[in-house]
Amino acid sequence: MVNILAADMTEIHGEMYACGIVALFPYLMDPYSKNGYEHFYDRESGSGYLAWRLKIIQRKSVISEGRRSPCQLTSGGPKARREALFSPEVALSEEQCREAMSFMKHSTDEAAIKQKMKLTFEFRCKMVLDGEKSSEVLTEFPRFKDIRGLIEQDFILLFGEEIAAKFLERWPTTFKQKVIQQSKALPTSSDLEELIHCAEAPSYEEEMDDDTLASGWDSDLSSILLLLHLIPPSAQGRKRPGKVSSASQAEKRLVVFKKVLKRLEHFAFCLCNNLKCEMGAISTILIYGFHHSIKSATQPYLLAVGMKRSTVHEFFIVLDKQVIPCKSTTSLAAFDELFKAHFVFGTMYSQMLHNMYTFIQTTVYNIDVGKVQESPRVAEMRARMLH
Repeated sequence: MVNILAADMTEIHGEMYACGIVALFPYLMDPYSKNGYEHFYDRESGSGYLAWRLKIIQRKSVISEGRRSPCQLTSGGPKARREALFSPEVALSEEQCREAMSFMKHSTDEAAIKQKMKLTFEFRCKMVLDGEKSSEVLTEFPRFKDIRGLIEQDFILLFGEEIAAKFLERWPTTFKQKVIQQSKALPTSSDLEELIHCAEAPSYEEEMDDDTLASGWDSDLSSILLLLHLIPPSAQGRKRPGKVSSASQAEKRLVVFKKVLKRLEHFAFCLCNNLKCEMGAISTILIYGFHHSIKSATQPYLLAVGMKRSTVHEFFIVLDKQVIPCKSTTSLAAFDELFKAHFVFGTMYSQMLHNMYTFIQTTVYNIDVGKVQESPRVAEMRARMLH
């Protein structure tokens, strides 16, 4: 529809303006062309001074807007400065915060650690938004790496429980089936068909003989990955080549699978008992066995560990080669925690996942609506999902 209307407007007005120019200034007419004004606008080729000028103006306008108003592009999102919903009754001094941080590093009392994390929340937020100190958050607050639920706690302190619960409440009831249905209208590919097939499966156990289900992701994670096909990671058009491959590449920026054998888990369990480790068997074997293979990335991604993609035992968030265990073992809750990690650690979205994350942020969580720059595809998909 947009292509038809734009072409119609260009043909009618472009030719009309070109004709008007040579009518007003006869000496500008080209005697060797068919109508005399094709050098200003040629409908058949879409070229000419007017067409070129429109393209230059549009290009300069985009560059100018980017230089003139960067604050408009960063007024919302993970790195935005915002007023946290939580306000402590007593604000700690920097010295008191340092004392609390020292206590947390050596304490084994999980309840006390979570309380100290609340008290140092404001101090941590300032670190996260400080370009020089943001990379030190996991060093100064290492308990993110062994106490589950601290990301969720910080996110609730920042936005409140109502917003924190939106994804897990709304995705299964409002968005999942609509995402699957919209995906069926896309140009078919093997990757897309596999995701749709897995997303529609009620459970892995009911179809053990299905090879696709056995090798693919579970239903919830497959439906989330379908968003990468519905909202492409690049500005390519629907019919241009490369879109499917770029969606598949973007998937690797979102979740990576690592296979672990049962006997290896048993060994890790014994290792944990000997070390009196509370992180769990798979956590230990991951850190000591897989750490060398964890890729470095400034944006967080999910590391799924299990026998198969469809039967993941545990999820982890990897940020700058630091491993953070997810609170839940379900893929839906793990993705929820991954999204929240961007705000807790003040990390920008990966470029290839930016459109998808922006859709999740504004449409599902309703965070910073109207404050972030959205691609037309994000707005279009929201209109389809909410009607």
